[in-house]
Amino acid sequence: MPLDFTAIDFETANGSSASACSVGLVKVRGGQVVDRVGWLIRPPFGHAHFADWNIRIHGITPDMVENAPSWAEQLPDLLDFAESDVLVAHNAGFDMGVLRTACEATGITVPDREYFCSLQLARRTYRLDSYRLPSAAAAAGFDDFAHHEALADAEACAAIVVHAASRWGAADLHELASLAGTRVNRTVAALSA
Repeated sequence: MPLDFTAIDFETANGSSASACSVGLVKVRGGQVVDRVGWLIRPPFGHAHFADWNIRIHGITPDMVENAPSWAEQLPDLLDFAESDVLVAHNAGFDMGVLRTACEATGITVPDREYFCSLQLARRTYRLDSYRLPSAAAAAGFDDFAHHEALADAEACAAIVVHAASRWGAADLHELASLAGTRVNRTVAALSA
């Protein structure tokens, strides 16, 4: 099995995990980035307030998402882009939490997807003072990117996984997880955990 996956990153409007306002997706095939896409999201009703703190972090404002597709409208595009790939995120608990709670907030069935955490991988691959995305990405040779811009963050996440797979000598994500002492999880299984 080749090193195929889709890296994903969400930005949120406020402290609610359901308040997705941006997503970045990077498709990797055979350890190479082959496609990338990102877009703004109009957060679900009841989760659409933009907190000043979040705006300072990512620069996305309410007027920027006013005419963006809603979560329910764009989720099929997200899933189509990712195909049957394992979703990979840095601090995957956060990003999979966004996926889960935004679906729950809009009455959509949570997609049953495998996912993998590049933060956990970085902790087992590098010796760093910080494992935040910029530090881990720099260790993988990917630096000088616009942190908290969803597409840039997804690209950084992909770079970490590809670099770590090379260091571990892993051919695919499941082998990488095994060698690094991490695991590939499932979104639906996480609901009962």
